[in-house]
Amino acid sequence: MGQVRQTRRVQAYDGELGAAVARAQDGDETAFAVAYRIVQPGLLGYLHGLVGDDAEDVASDAWLEIARDLGRFKGDGAGFRGWSATIARHRALDHLRRQRVRPRAGGTEQDVLNLPWPHSTHEQALESLSTERALELVRSLPQDQAEAVLLRVVVGLDGPAAARVLGKRPGAVRTAAHRGLKSLARQLGVGSGAGEGVTDEAS
Repeated sequence: MGQVRQTRRVQAYDGELGAAVARAQDGDETAFAVAYRIVQPGLLGYLHGLVGDDAEDVASDAWLEIARDLGRFKGDGAGFRGWSATIARHRALDHLRRQRVRPRAGGTEQDVLNLPWPHSTHEQALESLSTERALELVRSLPQDQAEAVLLRVVVGLDGPAAARVLGKRPGAVRTAAHRGLKSLARQLGVGSGAGEGVTDEAS
């Protein structure tokens, strides 16, 4: 049930977001602030997963670019979330290249618990996590799996949109997310067929 409510909430925000972006493109600064308030929490959570404590600085750089290039954006609210995530990811990768550190998985307990797959095995696994345990488990995932899960969880993108952000095929992103969830469930010992219920619902 929680996943269904989250999906509906994201869809509702996407309508508001699309309208705000359109007004912001016409010069309405208040509308840009509305778009920022809707997108920033997920974007910041995603960046925490990539650059850790430097997320706020990278987010600031990303928003400067988003504001600068807003007039070139074409699309709806969901498209804007994906476009913003792509810009944020590029800024994060630039930052990591400068710092010469490997991306780190992160996020919050709520990020991990709100995975948009309505399958009971994964829900059971994720609901049993404490904040510290959740962070430890997400950090243990390979980078591609952690990033796929973060894009789906924190930013709320569907499979194809997450694939566009990562510059990969949707199937590769779905596989990475599936493996990440299966690994989390296996580490928690929830269900012998922990990954069997994951379907391609986002295609």
